[in-house]
Amino acid sequence: MHRFLTTLVAIGCALCLHAQGTTQLWWNYISRYADMAVNQMQRYGVPASITLAQGLFESGAGQSRLATEGHNHFGIKVGMGWTGPYMIVADDRPDDRFRVYRTDDESFEDHSLFLRRNARYASLFQLKTTDYKGWARGLKRCGYATNPRYADLLIGVIERYNLTQFDSRTSGRYHARATTPEAQQSESAFFATHIVYKNNGVYMLIANAGDTWETIARETGVKPWKLLRYNDLPADYMLRTGDIVYLEKKKRKADKQFRKQPHTVEPGESMYSISQRYGIRLERLYRMNDLPESYEPQIGDVLRVR
Repeated sequence: MHRFLTTLVAIGCALCLHAQGTTQLWWNYISRYADMAVNQMQRYGVPASITLAQGLFESGAGQSRLATEGHNHFGIKVGMGWTGPYMIVADDRPDDRFRVYRTDDESFEDHSLFLRRNARYASLFQLKTTDYKGWARGLKRCGYATNPRYADLLIGVIERYNLTQFDSRTSGRYHARATTPEAQQSESAFFATHIVYKNNGVYMLIANAGDTWETIARETGVKPWKLLRYNDLPADYMLRTGDIVYLEKKKRKADKQFRKQPHTVEPGESMYSISQRYGIRLERLYRMNDLPESYEPQIGDVLRVR
């Protein structure tokens, strides 16, 4: 059930979640399934942050075979009276049987019921939904995974991606108010497909296909030239699907948790992508590290972000 997590740790990826391409996959997963996780929290009491973190790990951000072919985001095997369809995937044994669902919603629902109806997890529901650390450690203690670092992995990804914002029993969306009648009419449609997160205390969203600076400006009330300035981009930059778009000025330095945690450059990273990742201004990243603007980071370079 948890071979994916074991493999992550074995190859050293658990602490390198932002390698080339991985960060965007994880952001996309969060954006797509956050409301689903909140809905489950409201119905069954499982913290949305925990559901999202487990889904990210168990499904490889939705890329695993179980998720793509069986809509199984949590690696739940047959058992506990399961009479539905299943698929055979090698895990603890070469012929392990995993539940297959018709939709992603069914998988999230079954995950909640799996925890809620299983006596071994009963103690977790005495905790507040905002106690994500208690839930993470409780899942490990109750035997959800054999990986000795399972709780730390969940807590790490929850804090890295600020998933606690979804535990306040709201949709997690930042409702910037539209300033024109036209924008007000389309506002709900826009925020149905764009969740705005906080990174380093700064509001941001992930650009979808078809987004432009003008459409984002119209929906959020932030002028295009300001969006470009906030994101350290030239006036002729064309927005691409998956781009991180900050809606406010980025900070001068990263969050306090990175005070003693410098950034080690990973494959495919640039000074710009690093500044976007931590929500800090590009020019400040150069200045913090006493580097010229012509500097190109090399894999393994260590950079201060605070």
